[in-house]
Amino acid sequence: MVSIDPKAVPNHVACVMDGNGRWAEQRGLARIEGHKMGEHSLIETIEGALELGVKWLTVYAFSTENWKRPPDEVKFLIGFNEDILQRRQQELHEMGVQIRFVGRTDWRVPKRLTKRMNEARELTKNNRRLIFTIAFNYGGRAEVVDAVKSLMKAGVSPDKVNEKLIARHLYDPKMPEVDLMVRTSGEFRTSNFLLWHLAYSEMVFTDTLWPDFNRTHLAEAVAEYQSRSRRYGGVTA
Repeated sequence: MVSIDPKAVPNHVACVMDGNGRWAEQRGLARIEGHKMGEHSLIETIEGALELGVKWLTVYAFSTENWKRPPDEVKFLIGFNEDILQRRQQELHEMGVQIRFVGRTDWRVPKRLTKRMNEARELTKNNRRLIFTIAFNYGGRAEVVDAVKSLMKAGVSPDKVNEKLIARHLYDPKMPEVDLMVRTSGEFRTSNFLLWHLAYSEMVFTDTLWPDFNRTHLAEAVAEYQSRSRRYGGVTA
């Protein structure tokens, strides 16, 4: 059992779902088998977030750098994400989960996947229990670059540019800053994930590989978050 203060639960939790390939390789399986097992952990994490009272959950599903992976793995990941949306969107809808997406919708993303994204977004748009965002074809630097391009296209004068204005031109202007970022598999880096939103987030790194991650691990990360003092550059009294 993990002791959690329900009044101090992080509003926005972000997860870097790392270790699927290593989980499979440790078992003598193909890397794609690790991705398949990761689906269970994803649903576990969503259900855990709902139980804890988290309002925003964002996961790193596919980065702008992931296109460098072996073609067969890239093809699988694209099809797998499409399949998950098709199979799970009704279930998530019934849970009161709103599904959103952030990332570039460029020529590399198949139209059939974009269609599934739009279907999931439309089906769940009125749900408010949990905002679940999937970062697909996403890069933190790319998001800032695209925000700057958007400002330039809008003809905004340089002297008018500030943090609030840039934030309004990010992929999802309504997304709040991340309170807690969790990364699995023992890696200690952000990997270009939500760079703008992570500015003052607390970070928890666990050796657990993503296919083994569950709601208890999430609760432990929240407990670690609650043990820390967030000062935002200031000092405690």
